[in-house]
Amino acid sequence: MRIVIYALMPLLVLLAITSNACLLAYLIAWGLDDPSLLRKLIIRITQISLLLSIYPLMRMLKLTKEDLGLAEKKIFISQLLRGFGLGILTLLPIFIVLYLFEINVFDDSQPWSIGLVFKKITIAFVLASLIGVVEELVFRGMLLAGLRRNLPVIAAVLLTSTYYALLHFLDTKSSLSVDNFSLAASFQLLIEAFINIFNPENVAAFCALLMVGIFLAVIRVNNKQSLAVCIGCHVGWVFQIKMSKSLFNTNPNAEYLAIFEGHSGGILGPLATVWLAALVVGYIFYKKYQASAA
Repeated sequence: MRIVIYALMPLLVLLAITSNACLLAYLIAWGLDDPSLLRKLIIRITQISLLLSIYPLMRMLKLTKEDLGLAEKKIFISQLLRGFGLGILTLLPIFIVLYLFEINVFDDSQPWSIGLVFKKITIAFVLASLIGVVEELVFRGMLLAGLRRNLPVIAAVLLTSTYYALLHFLDTKSSLSVDNFSLAASFQLLIEAFINIFNPENVAAFCALLMVGIFLAVIRVNNKQSLAVCIGCHVGWVFQIKMSKSLFNTNPNAEYLAIFEGHSGGILGPLATVWLAALVVGYIFYKKYQASAA
């Protein structure tokens, strides 16, 4: 029962944040007289609210920077760089496989130049940094630290990773017109977004994102003040994914597309799940060997 209560607490917080986002998004869209903005406003307000909730929730849960896993400045920067390198190295084999099996094909339709490549690299890195910092502070920082205080480590890791994976599917493709624009319709979009979480088409991508969460959480719980490593790794992954989308197109006629197809342009699918699971198992055995040798 205790595990169930603590497992549902993040969901209640998420419901409160998204409900508030629906109300604010409706008022803004109504004020601008543009119903088409409603869906995007709900998403953006939810993201901003999650970011802004970090500090007050830290105070409420009495979490310190050390609890979140934040090291001092010099160590933090060093961990960021090591984490970024780890992210590049761990996800790069997947891109190589996708290219060798002709699932990712180079996009030769764009007028490639040094300036265009630099622009795409800059945009990809900035967006990856924002995503990596926010998501790691929320999930491997605040949420994992809060759950570890009240639950066994394994339960905290699995719950944190599950919430992380599910949140990626909290979305709806529905749009509103002037005729059906109302506050009730705003909450209808929210209901559809939560229903989409259970869409069976998302199973392969969910498993991959779950393993992403477990991989990062295992690093976090096995190393004190190591949140910067997780942030750097996350940034490295997202950076590669965004650059891959810019440089390559998915070949719909690829022979093995059905095997590898998943979230983020086929990158986070069954291949990523198996690969990251193997890395997690290998890392756990390495830590056990290290401990026994000491």
